[in-house]
Amino acid sequence: MTFGFAPSSAASLSTSAASATRVLEPAEWAAAGIPLLRNPREVVSGLHARHRPGPATAVVAVLDPDERLRASASFTRRTSAADGWMLRNVLLAQLRRVIPHDLRRRTPVRTAVLLYCRDGEARWTEEDGAWMWGLRDACTLHGLRCGAYITLTRDGWQVLGEGRGGRHPNASSAPEPFALSEAPPRIPRTGGVASDVLRRAAAR
Repeated sequence: MTFGFAPSSAASLSTSAASATRVLEPAEWAAAGIPLLRNPREVVSGLHARHRPGPATAVVAVLDPDERLRASASFTRRTSAADGWMLRNVLLAQLRRVIPHDLRRRTPVRTAVLLYCRDGEARWTEEDGAWMWGLRDACTLHGLRCGAYITLTRDGWQVLGEGRGGRHPNASSAPEPFALSEAPPRIPRTGGVASDVLRRAAAR
């Protein structure tokens, strides 16, 4: 004879309620004060060119205060449930692998952003909410600022909570040449004495 305890309905409700709190709604995300990217298309194109994500692939990246890429990692999501706690653990493991923590700083300096390539429509899903919760919590535990959450679908890319997006790159497009995903070099100013000297030297 075997004795045991069946999980009570109250316990199962408590578990499901805890899971539900590990999802952020778009309004909660917008109210969290997530810093805006100055040039989101450049960030998206750069990560797309580096990692070439396919469906169910996430790319977590760490940017410095000037939005220069310091580290990034890509991985394929293997869990079926949209649980922010599990996604937090995966993100934290990737961050610990690619960059040291900033927990000794009083104020975070570097920012982590997450690009997630998935099937379906561009609008917010519960899975997106779980990624948002996981990203925010992983950043707290690693001493980083929580940055943008970006989805990449066949319709294009979208920074959720900001309303900014574009058609290229998208989940099925070929990556741009790497040089095109970087900021173009500054064009030197023309005019003045220096330009006259250069023109005379070129004419010789």
